Amino acid sequence: MKKLGFGGMRLPRLVENDPKSIDQAQVNEMADHFINQGFTYFDTAYPYHQGLSEGAFKKAVVDRYPREAFLLADKMPTFSVFKTEDYERFFNEQLERCGVEYFDYYLLHNLGEKNYASSVKLGGFEFMKKLKEEGKAKHIGFSFHDKAELLDEILTKHPEMEFVQLQLNYIDWESESIQSRKCYEVARKHNKPVIVMEPIKGGGLANPPEKAQELFKAYNKEMSYASWAIRYVASLEGVMMVLSGMNSFNQLKDNTAYMSDFKPLNEEEKEIILKVVDIINESIAIPCTNCQYCVDDCPKKINIPAYFSVYNSYHLYGDRNFPAMHYDRQSHGRGKASECIECKACERHCPQHILITEKLKLVAGAFEK
Repeated sequence: MKKLGFGGMRLPRLVENDPKSIDQAQVNEMADHFINQGFTYFDTAYPYHQGLSEGAFKKAVVDRYPREAFLLADKMPTFSVFKTEDYERFFNEQLERCGVEYFDYYLLHNLGEKNYASSVKLGGFEFMKKLKEEGKAKHIGFSFHDKAELLDEILTKHPEMEFVQLQLNYIDWESESIQSRKCYEVARKHNKPVIVMEPIKGGGLANPPEKAQELFKAYNKEMSYASWAIRYVASLEGVMMVLSGMNSFNQLKDNTAYMSDFKPLNEEEKEIILKVVDIINESIAIPCTNCQYCVDDCPKKINIPAYFSVYNSYHLYGDRNFPAMHYDRQSHGRGKASECIECKACERHCPQHILITEKLKLVAGAFEK
């Protein structure tokens, strides 16, 4: 199985700001090229393109190719499940939307603290095991955007989950809010194959700063910036698939070209990536090093470094990577940025001499509108 997957969250559109205006003709053309190049994995979900992504893949793939020609992954919308009966209802609707009798890979979608608790309470894991036993899901797993500690808990308590889908990319590798490396290491500890989402950080790494572009082009002027990001995660041990939300035929042609005969990053390329990370980090809005010195004495228990990490990502990449969702996750059980009382205990401990109370106002303004 080739390691590139066709993600259905950012399909080409006829009208740029209308997610429902899927360019079906272009999706069909892209699916044809994808399959003709030997790729098979298509990934969709119930809410993508306001509920139309599943149908777009039905038209492009399911209706036009034999079932054995492709692998289809879909996800249970855990955030919309409020009673146990909802699992069956959503799943049957997804089978109909996609026009299939089974999914090759089926996931509990977006297991964070809240959705995990709900899935435990309402029997989500039991439902997944039932699907596997009945042959309606060949492989079961979950997607995850939260702390590594929670991921470890889920995989410990639910070893029946066969794989995990994680946000991994070279700029989030050491991020305190995303915790790419930490989550990857937990998956490796539990010996679970990893499917990668957001390898290009919502498209942000396809257009890095000019100094980074110069480094990439000096090494190989033919390689796209996106190719560095995808090959970075595809080179990690235990990664079985890298999803790319390709929204044009040109993007798909580029990705399939270098992933058809995938070659892991060599040592020189890895060093270039490290330099690019430094270049990108130089342009961050808040120069926080995540030393955690500011946290201990905060009377409101504000997770300052995590908020700064989310804000820096937002400053660099805008709304591409759901920063509001990541901000909300950091605030569970902790004070929000707006709850700062300006006692400045944090600033007295900050070795970077950041005006933390002022920066928290920026964070609150961005995410507590």
